Amino acid sequence: MDEKRSPSLSYVPVGTDDLAELAAAARRCQACDLYKCATQLVFGEGPTPAPMMLIGEQPGDREDLVGRPFVGPAGELLDDALDAAEIPRDQVYVTNAVKHFKWEPRGKRRLHARPSMAEIHACRGWLEAEIGVVRPEVIVCLGATAAQVFFGRGFRLTRSRGVLEDGAPWAERILATFHPSALLRMKGGDEGEYTRVRRAFTLDLAEAASAVSFRSPGVRHRGARSSAAV
Repeated sequence: MDEKRSPSLSYVPVGTDDLAELAAAARRCQACDLYKCATQLVFGEGPTPAPMMLIGEQPGDREDLVGRPFVGPAGELLDDALDAAEIPRDQVYVTNAVKHFKWEPRGKRRLHARPSMAEIHACRGWLEAEIGVVRPEVIVCLGATAAQVFFGRGFRLTRSRGVLEDGAPWAERILATFHPSALLRMKGGDEGEYTRVRRAFTLDLAEAASAVSFRSPGVRHRGARSSAAV
């Protein structure tokens, strides 16, 4: 991650390992201007500690209205993929690199707008605090934006997707894969390509799970690449 101090650190409670306290403090954050147009801040949720942590880009329209991460169509696709990869959803922590929904109007609709690097950096203090509380064994970056938080601006999903990288100091391993919303945008197009990418997404999640010890009896994943190729 960028060594420059994130402005959100001025709002992060010092020394806390209480997720509820972090979430409450985050709702008061004005480290960037995104809070002005969002309905509410959307903090991460899940068990703490958790063996696996999933990090997306930012909340979507539905998440902004409900106040929870991954509850819209992308979240439904993610849940299906986790199930297909035999990953227990109740042992996964989900969050976003940016906690407010950035959007632009299109008639009566609010369409996703990509957050800037400055906005991602402004929110980094909350992500660091979450990682400190969650203490994941593996971090899965959903999409290039989340991956660039850890690997820098030069990271390209097309070159490094699905690879278990050294995650120090944040986790034992970090893996980047597609954001489920990217798969949603493919639906209705080339059915064969959608099926291929959907399968690749599930295999990437299974590969990440191969580095994790889940609490459920008998659940220890083998590397997905050993049994199938994309």
